[in-house]
Amino acid sequence: MDEKEYRLAYQSLTPVRCVFEKAINSRVCNCSQSRRFNLADREGVACQAQGAQKRCRAILRALRENSRFVLRQKSVAGQLPHYAEIKIQNGGVQGIANLFRCPADGWQHMDEQDIFGLFESAEKKYQTIERFPYSEIIKQICAYQARRRRKK
Repeated sequence: MDEKEYRLAYQSLTPVRCVFEKAINSRVCNCSQSRRFNLADREGVACQAQGAQKRCRAILRALRENSRFVLRQKSVAGQLPHYAEIKIQNGGVQGIANLFRCPADGWQHMDEQDIFGLFESAEKKYQTIERFPYSEIIKQICAYQARRRRKK
C-alpha cells in the first residue's frame, strides 16, 4: 500500500479524526470517546464524538499557542515536527492532570487517564479554555521527555 492509498483508506475509516492521536498512540493517556484501529502496519485513533473533538481541537490550539516560547517557534500554525507535537500533547495532558492532583500524589497511572473526562473537569473548574493556568501547564510541556529509542 503506497502512502496515497494509505491516506485515502485512513480518511475513510476516520470521519472524525482524534486530535490527541499522538498522545493516545504513545500510551500516555486514553480517551473514552476514541476508537483505535489498525490499518496496514500502523495504528490509528478515531474520535466518536464531534463535540469532544471540537473541545480537544481548541485545547490543543491553546497549548500550541502558549508553548511557542518553549518550542522556540514564531508560529505554531500548521504541522509541527513530530517530537514537538508529542511534547505538546503529552506534556499538555500531564500538565492539565496535575491541576487536579495534590503534590503528595505525584505523577501516577497516566495511561489510565481519560482525557475526555479530564478536559471536561478542567473546563468546569476554569469555566473556559482561555482561563486555564497555562503558566503551570507549560512547565509540564517543557519538562516532558519522550522515550528514548532502544539501541540495537
